[in-house]
Amino acid sequence: MPYNIEKYVQNFKPTWRNGTTINIDGKDPEDPDYKTQKLHLRDLEKLPNSTPDEMVFLTSLQDFDKDPEFITGKHNIPNYYTGEIKDAPAVLIVTDKGNGWVDAYWFYFYSFNLGPFVMGFGPFGDHVGDWEHSLVRFYKGEPVVVWMSAHGGGGAYFYKHMEKESLEKTGVGFSNGKQPVIFSARGTHANYPSTGQHGHDLPYAILSDFTDRGGLWNPALNYLAYTYTPEDGIELKVIQANGSHPFREQEYGDWLYYDGAWGDPKLDPADERQHWSPFEWKYIDGPTGPLTKNLVLANVQNGGISGVVATLGDIYNMVKVCLIRKEITVVAVYTRISRALG
Repeated sequence: MPYNIEKYVQNFKPTWRNGTTINIDGKDPEDPDYKTQKLHLRDLEKLPNSTPDEMVFLTSLQDFDKDPEFITGKHNIPNYYTGEIKDAPAVLIVTDKGNGWVDAYWFYFYSFNLGPFVMGFGPFGDHVGDWEHSLVRFYKGEPVVVWMSAHGGGGAYFYKHMEKESLEKTGVGFSNGKQPVIFSARGTHANYPSTGQHGHDLPYAILSDFTDRGGLWNPALNYLAYTYTPEDGIELKVIQANGSHPFREQEYGDWLYYDGAWGDPKLDPADERQHWSPFEWKYIDGPTGPLTKNLVLANVQNGGISGVVATLGDIYNMVKVCLIRKEITVVAVYTRISRALG
Protein backbone atom coordinates (compact mmCIF):
# COMPACT_ATOMS: atom_id res chain seq x y z
CA MET A 1 0.00 0.00 0.00
CA PRO A 2 1.07 3.65 -0.27
CA TYR A 3 3.22 4.88 2.60
CA ASN A 4 4.33 8.10 4.29
CA ILE A 5 7.91 8.73 3.14
CA GLU A 6 8.84 10.65 6.33
CA LYS A 7 7.78 7.70 8.50
CA TYR A 8 9.25 5.20 6.06
CA VAL A 9 12.84 6.46 6.26
CA GLN A 10 12.78 6.23 10.07
CA ASN A 11 13.00 2.45 9.64
CA PHE A 12 16.34 2.60 7.79
CA LYS A 13 19.96 3.57 8.04
CA PRO A 14 22.05 4.88 5.12
CA THR A 15 24.73 2.46 3.93
CA TRP A 16 26.99 1.69 1.03
CA ARG A 17 26.32 -1.50 -0.91
CA ASN A 18 28.81 -3.42 1.24
CA GLY A 19 26.77 -2.58 4.35
CA THR A 20 29.06 0.12 5.75
CA THR A 21 26.97 2.70 7.59
CA ILE A 22 27.26 6.28 6.33
CA ASN A 23 27.64 8.86 9.06
CA ILE A 24 25.59 12.05 9.04
CA ASP A 25 26.82 15.39 10.36
CA GLY A 26 30.21 13.86 11.14
CA LYS A 27 28.81 11.55 13.81
CA ASP A 28 30.35 8.15 14.44
CA PRO A 29 27.90 5.45 13.23
CA GLU A 30 29.17 3.17 16.01
CA ASP A 31 28.31 5.69 18.74
CA PRO A 32 25.37 4.33 20.83
CA ASP A 33 23.63 7.72 20.71
CA TYR A 34 23.88 7.76 16.91
CA LYS A 35 22.32 4.31 16.67
CA THR A 36 19.23 5.40 18.61
CA GLN A 37 18.57 8.41 16.38
CA LYS A 38 16.00 7.96 13.64
CA LEU A 39 16.64 8.96 10.06
CA HIS A 40 14.38 11.75 8.76
CA LEU A 41 13.62 13.04 5.28
CA ARG A 42 15.64 16.17 5.97
CA ASP A 43 18.71 13.98 6.58
CA LEU A 44 18.68 12.63 3.02
CA GLU A 45 20.09 15.88 1.63
CA LYS A 46 23.19 15.34 3.80
CA LEU A 47 24.06 11.98 2.24
CA PRO A 48 26.82 11.68 -0.38
CA ASN A 49 25.95 11.44 -4.05
CA SER A 50 25.74 8.02 -5.61
CA THR A 51 27.81 6.94 -8.59
CA PRO A 52 27.48 3.95 -10.94
CA ASP A 53 30.24 2.27 -8.94
CA GLU A 54 29.14 3.29 -5.45
CA MET A 55 25.45 3.53 -4.66
CA VAL A 56 23.94 4.77 -1.40
CA PHE A 57 21.14 2.58 -0.02
CA LEU A 58 18.55 2.85 2.72
CA THR A 59 19.05 -0.42 4.58
CA SER A 60 16.27 -1.78 6.78
CA LEU A 61 16.76 -1.86 10.54
CA GLN A 62 14.31 -4.80 10.75
CA ASP A 63 13.96 -7.95 8.67
CA PHE A 64 11.70 -6.71 5.87
CA ASP A 65 10.97 -10.32 4.88
CA LYS A 66 8.85 -10.70 8.04
CA ASP A 67 6.34 -8.06 6.88
CA PRO A 68 6.74 -5.34 9.51
CA GLU A 69 4.13 -2.57 9.44
CA PHE A 70 6.28 -0.18 7.44
CA ILE A 71 6.41 -2.79 4.66
CA THR A 72 2.71 -3.67 4.49
CA GLY A 73 1.26 -0.20 5.12
CA LYS A 74 -2.01 -2.04 5.65
CA HIS A 75 -3.64 0.90 7.45
CA ASN A 76 -3.31 3.18 4.41
CA ILE A 77 -6.72 2.49 2.92
CA PRO A 78 -8.32 5.33 0.89
CA ASN A 79 -11.36 6.93 2.50
CA TYR A 80 -14.42 5.47 0.79
CA TYR A 81 -16.13 8.85 0.36
CA THR A 82 -13.25 11.18 -0.46
CA GLY A 83 -10.40 8.95 -1.64
CA GLU A 84 -8.01 10.55 0.83
CA ILE A 85 -5.15 8.62 2.41
CA LYS A 86 -4.29 10.76 5.42
CA ASP A 87 -0.92 9.18 6.14
CA ALA A 88 0.59 8.77 2.67
CA PRO A 89 1.21 12.02 0.77
CA ALA A 90 1.80 11.87 -2.96
CA VAL A 91 4.43 14.13 -4.51
CA LEU A 92 3.57 16.68 -7.21
CA ILE A 93 6.42 18.11 -9.31
CA VAL A 94 5.60 20.70 -11.97
CA THR A 95 7.78 21.82 -14.87
CA ASP A 96 6.95 24.62 -17.29
CA LYS A 97 7.94 23.63 -20.83
CA GLY A 98 7.26 27.06 -22.27
CA ASN A 99 4.90 28.10 -25.08
CA GLY A 100 1.86 27.14 -23.02
CA TRP A 101 2.98 23.61 -22.14
CA VAL A 102 3.16 22.52 -18.49
CA ASP A 103 3.89 19.03 -17.13
CA ALA A 104 2.49 17.88 -13.79
CA TYR A 105 4.15 14.73 -12.45
CA TRP A 106 2.37 12.83 -9.70
CA PHE A 107 4.64 10.46 -7.78
CA TYR A 108 3.27 7.65 -5.63
CA PHE A 109 5.41 5.91 -3.03
CA TYR A 110 4.83 2.33 -1.91
CA SER A 111 7.01 0.73 0.74
CA PHE A 112 7.36 -2.61 -1.03
CA ASN A 113 7.23 -3.96 -4.57
CA LEU A 114 5.95 -7.52 -4.82
CA GLY A 115 7.39 -8.87 -8.05
CA PRO A 116 5.50 -10.99 -10.58
CA PHE A 117 5.12 -14.74 -10.84
CA VAL A 118 6.30 -16.50 -14.00
CA MET A 119 4.54 -19.72 -14.98
CA GLY A 120 3.52 -20.28 -11.38
CA PHE A 121 6.93 -19.59 -9.88
CA GLY A 122 7.94 -16.52 -7.90
CA PRO A 123 7.64 -13.83 -6.92
CA PHE A 124 10.80 -12.47 -8.52
CA GLY A 125 12.11 -8.92 -8.63
CA ASP A 126 10.85 -7.94 -5.18
CA HIS A 127 12.37 -4.80 -3.73
CA VAL A 128 11.96 -2.58 -0.69
CA GLY A 129 10.58 0.83 -1.64
CA ASP A 130 8.78 1.62 -4.90
CA TRP A 131 8.30 4.91 -6.75
CA GLU A 132 5.69 5.04 -9.52
CA HIS A 133 4.40 8.10 -11.33
CA SER A 134 2.03 9.57 -13.85
CA LEU A 135 2.26 12.73 -15.92
CA VAL A 136 -0.53 15.07 -16.98
CA ARG A 137 0.59 17.37 -19.80
CA PHE A 138 -1.31 20.65 -20.08
CA TYR A 139 -1.55 23.09 -22.96
CA LYS A 140 -2.75 26.57 -22.03
CA GLY A 141 -4.28 25.22 -18.84
CA GLU A 142 -6.12 22.28 -20.43
CA PRO A 143 -5.05 18.63 -19.98
CA VAL A 144 -4.03 16.97 -23.23
CA VAL A 145 -2.04 13.80 -22.52
CA VAL A 146 -1.72 11.42 -19.56
CA TRP A 147 1.39 9.23 -19.32
CA MET A 148 1.77 6.51 -16.70
CA SER A 149 4.81 4.51 -15.61
CA ALA A 150 5.10 0.73 -15.81
CA HIS A 151 8.27 -1.35 -15.35
CA GLY A 152 10.83 1.20 -16.49
CA GLY A 153 8.63 2.30 -19.39
CA GLY A 154 5.01 3.27 -19.63
CA GLY A 155 2.18 4.34 -21.88
CA ALA A 156 0.74 7.65 -23.11
CA TYR A 157 -2.96 8.27 -23.68
CA PHE A 158 -5.04 11.22 -24.77
CA TYR A 159 -6.73 12.70 -21.75
CA LYS A 160 -10.08 12.93 -23.55
CA HIS A 161 -10.17 9.16 -24.06
CA MET A 162 -9.44 8.17 -20.47
CA GLU A 163 -11.99 7.05 -17.92
CA LYS A 164 -12.99 9.91 -15.60
CA GLU A 165 -14.38 9.85 -12.11
CA SER A 166 -15.09 12.32 -9.34
CA LEU A 167 -15.59 12.05 -5.61
CA GLU A 168 -17.89 14.32 -3.66
CA LYS A 169 -17.04 16.14 -0.44
CA THR A 170 -13.34 16.30 -1.20
CA GLY A 171 -12.99 19.75 0.32
CA VAL A 172 -11.17 21.17 -2.70
CA GLY A 173 -13.94 21.22 -5.27
CA PHE A 174 -13.04 18.11 -7.25
CA SER A 175 -16.59 17.23 -8.23
CA ASN A 176 -16.57 18.10 -11.94
CA GLY A 177 -15.76 14.63 -13.27
CA LYS A 178 -12.51 15.76 -14.91
CA GLN A 179 -10.13 13.53 -12.99
CA PRO A 180 -8.67 10.69 -15.09
CA VAL A 181 -8.45 7.29 -13.43
CA ILE A 182 -5.38 5.06 -13.58
CA PHE A 183 -5.18 1.52 -12.27
CA SER A 184 -2.27 0.44 -10.09
CA ALA A 185 -1.35 -3.22 -10.57
CA ARG A 186 -1.43 -5.66 -7.69
CA GLY A 187 1.99 -5.91 -6.09
CA THR A 188 4.08 -4.22 -8.78
CA HIS A 189 2.11 -0.91 -8.82
CA ALA A 190 2.65 -0.54 -12.57
CA ASN A 191 0.04 1.88 -13.91
CA TYR A 192 -2.55 1.11 -16.61
CA PRO A 193 -5.64 2.83 -18.06
CA SER A 194 -8.00 -0.09 -17.49
CA THR A 195 -8.70 -3.20 -15.45
CA GLY A 196 -7.64 -6.70 -16.43
CA GLN A 197 -4.50 -8.62 -17.34
CA HIS A 198 -1.59 -6.69 -18.83
CA GLY A 199 1.29 -8.67 -20.34
CA HIS A 200 4.76 -7.15 -20.25
CA ASP A 201 8.43 -7.92 -20.92
CA LEU A 202 7.91 -11.57 -21.92
CA PRO A 203 5.89 -12.86 -24.94
CA TYR A 204 2.48 -14.55 -24.84
CA ALA A 205 1.54 -12.85 -21.55
CA ILE A 206 3.80 -15.24 -19.64
CA LEU A 207 4.56 -12.27 -17.39
CA SER A 208 1.51 -10.20 -16.54
CA ASP A 209 0.20 -7.50 -14.25
CA PHE A 210 -3.35 -7.53 -12.94
CA THR A 211 -5.55 -4.54 -12.13
CA ASP A 212 -9.05 -4.27 -10.71
CA ARG A 213 -11.40 -1.70 -9.22
CA GLY A 214 -9.84 -1.55 -5.79
CA GLY A 215 -9.92 1.46 -3.49
CA LEU A 216 -10.01 4.86 -5.20
CA TRP A 217 -7.12 7.08 -4.07
CA ASN A 218 -7.35 10.85 -4.59
CA PRO A 219 -3.76 12.12 -4.14
CA ALA A 220 -4.84 15.76 -4.50
CA LEU A 221 -6.08 15.70 -0.90
CA ASN A 222 -2.64 14.92 0.53
CA TYR A 223 0.46 15.84 -1.46
CA LEU A 224 3.83 17.57 -1.33
CA ALA A 225 4.33 20.18 -4.06
CA TYR A 226 7.47 21.28 -5.89
CA THR A 227 8.49 23.05 -9.08
CA TYR A 228 11.45 21.94 -11.16
CA THR A 229 13.25 24.73 -12.93
CA PRO A 230 16.68 25.52 -14.44
CA GLU A 231 19.35 27.38 -12.51
CA ASP A 232 21.65 29.49 -14.68
CA GLY A 233 20.32 27.66 -17.73
CA ILE A 234 22.19 24.45 -16.91
CA GLU A 235 21.69 23.19 -13.39
CA LEU A 236 18.21 22.10 -12.41
CA LYS A 237 16.72 23.34 -9.19
CA VAL A 238 13.83 22.10 -7.09
CA ILE A 239 11.71 24.84 -5.55
CA GLN A 240 9.52 24.00 -2.57
CA ALA A 241 5.90 25.01 -2.95
CA ASN A 242 2.88 24.67 -0.67
CA GLY A 243 0.92 21.50 -1.29
CA SER A 244 -2.17 20.29 0.51
CA HIS A 245 -0.56 20.98 3.93
CA PRO A 246 1.25 24.36 3.83
CA PHE A 247 4.92 24.51 4.86
CA ARG A 248 5.35 20.74 5.13
CA GLU A 249 7.80 20.88 2.22
CA GLN A 250 10.00 23.33 4.12
CA GLU A 251 10.00 21.04 7.14
CA TYR A 252 11.17 18.08 5.05
CA GLY A 253 14.00 19.98 3.37
CA ASP A 254 15.71 19.10 0.10
CA TRP A 255 15.17 15.35 0.24
CA LEU A 256 14.43 15.23 -3.49
CA TYR A 257 18.12 15.71 -4.25
CA TYR A 258 18.90 12.33 -2.68
CA ASP A 259 19.95 10.18 -5.63
CA GLY A 260 20.53 6.88 -3.85
CA ALA A 261 18.24 3.87 -3.53
CA TRP A 262 15.05 4.00 -1.46
CA GLY A 263 15.49 0.49 -0.14
CA ASP A 264 17.90 -2.33 0.58
CA PRO A 265 20.54 -3.52 -1.87
CA LYS A 266 20.06 -6.80 -3.69
CA LEU A 267 20.43 -9.61 -1.17
CA ASP A 268 23.56 -11.72 -1.31
CA PRO A 269 23.04 -15.14 -2.96
CA ALA A 270 24.12 -16.74 0.33
CA ASP A 271 21.27 -15.04 2.21
CA GLU A 272 18.56 -17.60 3.00
CA ARG A 273 15.90 -15.10 1.92
CA GLN A 274 17.37 -14.86 -1.59
CA HIS A 275 16.27 -17.16 -4.42
CA TRP A 276 17.35 -17.42 -8.04
CA SER A 277 15.43 -18.13 -11.22
CA PRO A 278 16.29 -17.85 -14.93
CA PHE A 279 14.21 -14.67 -14.98
CA GLU A 280 15.39 -12.70 -11.95
CA TRP A 281 16.57 -12.90 -8.36
CA LYS A 282 13.83 -12.72 -5.76
CA TYR A 283 15.20 -9.60 -4.02
CA ILE A 284 16.83 -6.88 -6.10
CA ASP A 285 18.03 -3.31 -5.44
CA GLY A 286 15.59 -0.72 -4.17
CA PRO A 287 14.63 2.04 -6.66
CA THR A 288 15.94 5.57 -7.01
CA GLY A 289 13.75 8.62 -6.44
CA PRO A 290 11.69 11.09 -8.50
CA LEU A 291 14.48 13.27 -9.89
CA THR A 292 15.93 10.29 -11.76
CA LYS A 293 12.79 10.02 -13.94
CA ASN A 294 13.69 12.33 -16.85
CA LEU A 295 11.46 15.18 -15.73
CA VAL A 296 12.80 17.69 -18.25
CA LEU A 297 12.59 15.60 -21.41
CA ALA A 298 10.22 16.79 -24.04
CA ASN A 299 8.41 13.98 -25.87
CA VAL A 300 5.80 11.69 -24.35
CA GLN A 301 5.30 8.37 -26.10
CA ASN A 302 4.44 4.75 -25.44
CA GLY A 303 7.33 2.93 -23.83
CA GLY A 304 8.78 5.96 -22.11
CA ILE A 305 9.50 9.65 -22.08
CA SER A 306 12.13 10.74 -24.56
CA GLY A 307 13.37 13.78 -26.41
CA VAL A 308 15.62 16.75 -25.82
CA VAL A 309 15.80 19.06 -22.85
CA ALA A 310 13.13 21.71 -23.20
CA THR A 311 13.36 25.34 -22.14
CA LEU A 312 11.79 25.59 -18.70
CA GLY A 313 10.29 28.68 -17.16
CA ASP A 314 8.97 29.61 -13.75
CA ILE A 315 5.37 28.93 -12.80
CA TYR A 316 5.50 31.06 -9.70
CA ASN A 317 4.78 34.79 -9.59
CA MET A 318 7.01 37.77 -8.93
CA VAL A 319 6.89 37.31 -5.16
CA LYS A 320 7.74 33.61 -5.52
CA VAL A 321 4.33 32.35 -4.42
CA CYS A 322 3.72 29.03 -6.13
CA LEU A 323 0.54 28.73 -8.18
CA ILE A 324 0.49 24.94 -8.33
CA ARG A 325 -2.78 24.50 -6.49
CA LYS A 326 -4.56 27.02 -8.68
CA GLU A 327 -3.26 25.92 -12.06
CA ILE A 328 -2.54 22.21 -11.85
CA THR A 329 -4.55 20.27 -9.30
CA VAL A 330 -7.76 21.05 -11.17
CA VAL A 331 -6.96 17.76 -12.88
CA ALA A 332 -5.34 15.46 -10.37
CA VAL A 333 -5.11 11.79 -11.24
CA TYR A 334 -7.18 9.32 -9.27
CA THR A 335 -5.50 5.96 -8.67
CA ARG A 336 -7.34 2.70 -8.13
CA ILE A 337 -5.21 0.47 -5.91
CA SER A 338 -5.70 -3.16 -6.86
CA ARG A 339 -6.74 -5.49 -4.07
CA ALA A 340 -4.39 -7.61 -1.97
CA LEU A 341 -1.07 -6.32 -0.69
CA GLY A 342 -0.52 -3.43 -3.00
